[in-house]
Amino acid sequence: MPPYCKIAVIQLYVKPLKPADNFARAVQFIREAAAQGCHLAVLPEFHLTNWIPTDPRFAPLCEDWESYVHRYQALAKECNICIVPGSIVRPVSASPQESSTSSTEPGDKPAPALENITFFISNTGEILGSYVKKNLWGPTERAYLRSSGNKPHQVISTPLGPVGLLVCWDLAFPEAWRELVSQGAKIIIVPTLWTRSGASEAGHRQNPSAPSLFLDSILTARTFENTCAVVFANAGGPPGRNYCGLSQINIPYAGPLVRLGTSAEGMGVATLDLEVLEEAEANYNIRKDLADPSWHYRHTHRVPTVPSKGKL
Repeated sequence: MPPYCKIAVIQLYVKPLKPADNFARAVQFIREAAAQGCHLAVLPEFHLTNWIPTDPRFAPLCEDWESYVHRYQALAKECNICIVPGSIVRPVSASPQESSTSSTEPGDKPAPALENITFFISNTGEILGSYVKKNLWGPTERAYLRSSGNKPHQVISTPLGPVGLLVCWDLAFPEAWRELVSQGAKIIIVPTLWTRSGASEAGHRQNPSAPSLFLDSILTARTFENTCAVVFANAGGPPGRNYCGLSQINIPYAGPLVRLGTSAEGMGVATLDLEVLEEAEANYNIRKDLADPSWHYRHTHRVPTVPSKGKL
C-alpha cells in the first residue's frame, strides 16, 4: 500500500433524469482531479439519473448503464486515475445473483427489477471489483431495488491498497464495516444520495439539522472504530434544494480532512497519510482483536467467496 494517496470527492448536482448532462459534468470534475494529481475520484450514488423510480422514463434510462461504465473505464485509463463512479442503477437481468431479498412465492408482488451497483475502476481501466447495495432505504427503494441480500461484503485489492465499497444507507450498519475491516480493508468508500428528508418531521422538530448531525457523527465514528479512512461522496445542488451535501474524507485522529458544504456542487481533495491508519491501529488494536480466535464476537465473522475481476 502506498504511504500517501490523493483523493477527490465529487459533490455532483445530480439532475433528475439527465444522465448525459450529469455524466458530462462528472467527466469535467474527474479530469480536474487528475490534473491535480489525484489517484482516485469518487462520485455520488444514483449520479447519472437521480432516484425517481416512479417516473416512466426512469427504467428505460437505466438500460444504458453499461455504456457509461465503459466510458468511465476509458476515462480512467486516459487520465491515469482510479474511479468509483458513484452508483449506477441497472436491470437485474444484467447480472443474476445467488441471493436476493425478493420473493418468488405465488401471489407475492413482482420481484424488484433493478439493482444499485458501484464499481472500483483502476487507473488502467480495469474493473477490480463491484458491490450491489445491501441495505435499502425503506419502501422508496425496497419496492424497486433488489438487495445483495446475504451475500458477503468483499474487499477489493486496488492500487491504493485494500478497499471496501458501501452505498448510502449501508453506512448506518456497523456490521458491514466490521465485515470489511476484518478482511483487511483500509479505505472504505461510500457513494451516497442523502437528502434532508432522511429525517422525519418529528426529527426535524427536534433538530432541523438532524440529517447533517447524523452524517457527521456516523462518519467520524466509523473512521475511529474501524481504524480506516472513509471517503463519503454525496450529491449537492443549488440552495433551497433537498440535497444534504457534506461530502468528506475522514481519518482517525484528524476526522474530516476535507468537508464540503450542505448544498453546492463542487469537489474536495485531500491527501491521505495512510501511515495514520497504522498508528491508529497500534493505539486501538481493533483489527488485532477482530483477528483473535478468542474475540467475543467471533461468531459474526463470515468467509467470503473469492470475487472475479473484470466483470460487469
